[in-house]
Amino acid sequence: MILSPLPTEALPAGYRLDGNPMAPNLVLLAHGAGAGMDHPFMTDFAALLGSDEIAVIRFEFPYMIRARDEGKRRPPDKLPRLTECYQQWIKAFAGSGRRLFLAGKSMGGRVATVCGADHDVEGVIALGYPFHPVGKTEPDKWRWEPIQACQVPLLILQGQRDSFGSETELAGQPLPSGTTLEWITDGDHSLVPRKRSGLSEQDNLKRAADLARGFIKGCAS
Repeated sequence: MILSPLPTEALPAGYRLDGNPMAPNLVLLAHGAGAGMDHPFMTDFAALLGSDEIAVIRFEFPYMIRARDEGKRRPPDKLPRLTECYQQWIKAFAGSGRRLFLAGKSMGGRVATVCGADHDVEGVIALGYPFHPVGKTEPDKWRWEPIQACQVPLLILQGQRDSFGSETELAGQPLPSGTTLEWITDGDHSLVPRKRSGLSEQDNLKRAADLARGFIKGCAS
């Protein structure tokens, strides 16, 4: 198949592209609640994932664009507004001939998972899925609905010590078919391990990128 060039002229300003723009696989990568597309986690993960076969586009939600313009922090938009924004990015690449994957860090991963219920994409990758608010593990606080509603393969890359859903907290919790949960050794919500683990942040980011790359390869159309 001959791929069309990415429709960069029709995209909002300010996105970032890693990897080969003519790659057959395209990953849309959304940021978390408190930091935008240029946060070191986002830039490092995108650089590790991007390749000849995978293009990664980082973008920002409207509230983060406004925060950047104003030079001050702003609270995230509500989930419907975030979802609407992500859907616009998905539609921008409809008909490009690429295998499209949705991805996001924390809140961005939750939004990507929500969009996985309604769009014809190959799969979803959630980096540090916010299973529950920090310190609130009551049954009614868990955010299972997006995971249960996702209609495509879902890969969750979770630090073992993630305060939004740790390995201990998730022990025994059933996951829907089509969902794969991979634990990143000793990682926190940003996959950062403790020094005593013998691993570095880059070690864990590389493992996460390798798992994401294998997931993309395995999601054959």
